[in-house]
Amino acid sequence: MAPIDGTYDYDLAVIGGGSGGLACAKEAVNQGARVAVLDYVTPSPQGTKWGLGGTCVNVGCIPKKLMHQAAILGESIHESVAYGWEVPSLDQIKINWSALTQAVQNHIKSVNWVTRVDLRDKKIEYINGLGEFKDKHTIVATLKNGSKKELTAKNIVIAVGGRPHYPDIPGALEYCITSDDVFSLGHPPGKTLVVGAGYIGLECAGFLNSLGYPTTVLIRSVPLRGFDQQMASMVTNEMEEKGVKLFHKCVPLSVEKLESGQLKARWVNNETKEQAEDVFDTVLIATGRYALTKNLHLEAAGVLFIGER
Repeated sequence: MAPIDGTYDYDLAVIGGGSGGLACAKEAVNQGARVAVLDYVTPSPQGTKWGLGGTCVNVGCIPKKLMHQAAILGESIHESVAYGWEVPSLDQIKINWSALTQAVQNHIKSVNWVTRVDLRDKKIEYINGLGEFKDKHTIVATLKNGSKKELTAKNIVIAVGGRPHYPDIPGALEYCITSDDVFSLGHPPGKTLVVGAGYIGLECAGFLNSLGYPTTVLIRSVPLRGFDQQMASMVTNEMEEKGVKLFHKCVPLSVEKLESGQLKARWVNNETKEQAEDVFDTVLIATGRYALTKNLHLEAAGVLFIGER
């Protein structure tokens, strides 16, 4: 990519500071381009927000692996007795949720910082703003203080990633959390209902159950759709053996907050049409994700839409 000739502010502007956007920006600057990265996190319905690095660093792969490791350590303590370790009282072994989430967030913040420093060292301009198209070469960024910053680029890459999809049921947006929230949840999740049996839902259900929080999963169709189903069955069988409750062919109907602060969830079995309900401390939605392209004003850049999900 040849350097700009003065027509534009940048050779390349990347909208999105996640794994894909950052990799693209670094490769471009290595080729001699002048590059800017725009990144902004809109808070989740529960108010959760995070720093530079995208889903994987902040609310995906990294915190999930850390919580999974915490769960493995807890299980190892229980299993160690069979190998001769003398544990004073297995009944007293429990997770300190606050300490766990603090450790996870401290690690994430260190990665956020290293990422910022890396951009600075590579002379990539970082703009903490929500970008949208004015035309095919112009971006308007809304900054944290509400002011607007306009910039132009010869090439613009969209790498905005996605966010969790909420089912259209009463109480979902008001009372439920998603993977955006669980890794920084300010209180122990307690008895948890996970809605959805993709890899995100089952990963969350797995580590929550192993951390000592009773966990139930609603499965609409097949677990781990798109994966080898023999392996998927092995995963769900193992989860049930470890105490996770799985309700197959079930979809949620509503989530209601009780005076106690707990959540009453109702669901229906799509085959038998039987309805059921139970009370939980936390309801975690994991029913898929959608791309964050709606507010980019792509039509201003000449992008044609064939259809939407």
